[in-house]
Parts: sequence; structure tokens; C-alpha cells
Amino acid sequence: MSKNPLRELNAVGQSVWQDNIRRGDLISGALKKLIDEDGLSGTTSNPTIFEKAIEGSKDYDEAILQLGQSGKSGGEIFEALAVEDIQRACDLFRPTYDATEGRDGFVSIEVSPTLAHDTAGTIVEARRLWSAVNRPNVMVKIPGTKEGLPAIEQTLSEGLNINITLLFAVEMYEQVSHRYVAALEKRVKEGKPVNRLASVASFFVSRIDTLIDQQLDVKIAAASSPSDKAKLESLKGKTAIANAKVAYRKFKEIFGGAQFKALAAQGARVQRVLWASTSTKNPKYRDVIYIETLIGPDTVNTMPPATIVAFRDHGQVRLTLEEDFEGARRELAELGQVGIDLRSATQKLEDDGVKSFSNDFAKLLSVVEEKRKHVLEVQRT
Repeated sequence: MSKNPLRELNAVGQSVWQDNIRRGDLISGALKKLIDEDGLSGTTSNPTIFEKAIEGSKDYDEAILQLGQSGKSGGEIFEALAVEDIQRACDLFRPTYDATEGRDGFVSIEVSPTLAHDTAGTIVEARRLWSAVNRPNVMVKIPGTKEGLPAIEQTLSEGLNINITLLFAVEMYEQVSHRYVAALEKRVKEGKPVNRLASVASFFVSRIDTLIDQQLDVKIAAASSPSDKAKLESLKGKTAIANAKVAYRKFKEIFGGAQFKALAAQGARVQRVLWASTSTKNPKYRDVIYIETLIGPDTVNTMPPATIVAFRDHGQVRLTLEEDFEGARRELAELGQVGIDLRSATQKLEDDGVKSFSNDFAKLLSVVEEKRKHVLEVQRT
């Protein structure tokens, strides 16, 4: 039997999750096949994924009809559909969750992106979704915004598994990690168990290169000397990976330190770094570049279906995440030298990400409402 690179990732300590969910895959056995054959150990969802699944298939029409007939609104229908999908996926991953004693096998559901800057609203919705799904291997996704930080710490301290999403800046990643440690310490102080609390910090990758490469292209067009152009050109496609490597070094410092070791003695697990946005946007770059370059223990790579297929076919596995750390730091420093501000770029990406997910959420609710009207109309005729 030929080697499966996805399985090889598991062997070196990296979990493979799928950045996709749709009812047809849950029912047909397609998701279970990925679990059984490729070692898939989790899945994530967001408003964009649900919008494509609901609008792009008839998988949900019967359920929308039944829920519509019961008088539910478009928003209520969407939540019912999402919760049911997440529950089904959680049940499929439950054997993984049990076999890993709660380390893996998680399915993520996202709080409404309209709450990204609403701390109290995020806490209320996270609790509600946690209770609605009612599975030990669900993770509630909360954006890593300034307002999200207190909500992240509070919900973790209450024992909810949390996936912190939309992280672009190493500085924000560091704050998120400290909030996780603080939540663990609070639970220990209150005499509550910490051995089954799980969290991942979703650090976005390819979107960084997309934005920085655009900024470099502007500077390349304005550069007068060939040497300046060559210098700028050499920086393209490097920022996202370098930024991720610096974040992983920070992860090792925080979770290898004395403060966390005291918690680990109580059974606490590290908050794994999850690489998100790992599909390659630029056709000039290798289609699995954001998988091959970010392989290391205690990490997760969440891949869209096409990237899973590509990596299974021709992915190369070796421990790359800690290779040439000094080179990564140098590349980030060189960005500043050529006049590109990484901090403002990552803030823009966070702001744009929140706005994009909010827009997709509004579109999603509109799609569900239109489907509700359509299936009810068809039923009447």
C-alpha cells in the first residue's frame, strides 16, 4: 500500500482537519471515509462554508421546508441546520475524541461574526451554541479581536472548548495564549478539572501573503533600480510562512515555560496552533506550500477539500516548522526596511476578515430565507 502523506502528518504530531462541512458528506459517508482512510481528526465551519453548502445544494431543502412550516424565521432555520450538522459531525469524530482521550476529534461552530466587537454578546452566544450542540467534542469559534479576548478567557474558564479564529498578528496570538493559561489557572484555583478542556488558536496564513505581495507589487512598480526591484521581488511569498514560524516559536516559549508546566502537572493540555487559510491563492506558488512548510508537533492544519486532495497526491512530509527560524525573523525585518508595516497589515486583515464573515453571514441568512420561501411556495403548488 502506498504511503499517504496525510497519515504521515499524523505520525509527526500534526492533526489534519477539514475546513468544510456539508450535509451531503455527513450522510453519504464521504466524511467518514476521510476519517477512516486519511486520519482526518476534525472539521471547521464558518458562515462562508455554510452559505456555499446551503445555496449550492439541495441537501437542506427538506429540512428547510419542515422548519419553515413550523413558523421559524430564516435565522432560526439556519441555526437549527448548523447545529444538526455539527452534531452529526461530532458523532462521526467521537471515536477519535475517545481514542485520543479528548485531545482531538473536534468540530467547530462559529458565533455570529456580527458579535466580533461585542464581548457580552459573544459570551451569551457561545454558551447558547455550546448547550445547543451538547457534544463534548464541539468547539465554539470566537474571533481573536480585542473585544473577543475577555470572552475567550471567560468561556474557557467555564469549561467550553474554544477555537480562536481570525488570528494574523503574533502579538494577538500571544495574548490569546495567555488568556488560555489564565482560564486554566482560574479553573485550578476553583478546584475544577482542566484535563479535558481543549482550545486551538487559528493562525491565518495565505491571506497574509496575498496582501503583502500586493503591497510589494506596488513598490516594485515604483522602484527605479533593478537591484531594488530584485530585492522587493525576493520578499514575495515569504511573509506568511515567516510570520507563522515566529508564532510557533512563541507557542513553544509559552507552553514550555514554568507557568504552564505547573498546569500540565494538573493534566492541562497545550493550546495547539491551528494553521488556517492554507489553500494557495497565488497560482505561481506550489499548491501545498502552506502545508509542507508548517509541519510540526502540537499543531493542526485545517485544509479545504481541494488542498486535502492535492496533499494526499503529492505532499512531502518532514518537520519544517522550526527550520531556519533566524531566516524567518530576517525576512520579517526586511519588510520593515522596505517600508511595509506588518502590524498594520495584520490589523487590516483582521478587520477585513470580520467584515467579510459578517457580509457572508448576512448573505447566508438571505439565502436561507429565499430557500424557505421557495420550498414553501413549491409545497403549496
